[in-house]
Amino acid sequence: MQYFSKKKLVLPEGYFVNSSKLPSAKEVNKLLTSCGCETFPMKLLSEAIEKSNFFFAIQNELKNKLYGFVRVTSDRGLNANLWNLSASPGNNQQLFYSILLKVTLEKINREMPGCSISVQAPVSSFKSLEESGFIIDPNGIRVMGYKI
Repeated sequence: MQYFSKKKLVLPEGYFVNSSKLPSAKEVNKLLTSCGCETFPMKLLSEAIEKSNFFFAIQNELKNKLYGFVRVTSDRGLNANLWNLSASPGNNQQLFYSILLKVTLEKINREMPGCSISVQAPVSSFKSLEESGFIIDPNGIRVMGYKI
């Protein structure tokens, strides 16, 4: 089963999804902190972002700020891993998560069909993950899977 969202998702005016200009490790750590996530040493996070297969970031045209982020690593055969999924707290947080998941899953389905998908994500993303087809472990283990 491939993922194709039936929900129409539109970013608020002035926001856009970026997949070409790498955000700095400092920006990503700041976003992770705002979501209650663990941060990482700047050099290691910077290298991880650069070595990822791809990433998506949500930014604003007027403000030089990161509002959402996810990066993907994969062996392009069996596994795809979503890392650092994060979205700025506020009224648009769930929308930002949903849009990041939608564009990420569509790209994985297109370019890495057949890969099983795992996610490293904060509790604040669980609603959007479930709406996107991920199953959260009923025993409370913080591991998720998505069946393609």
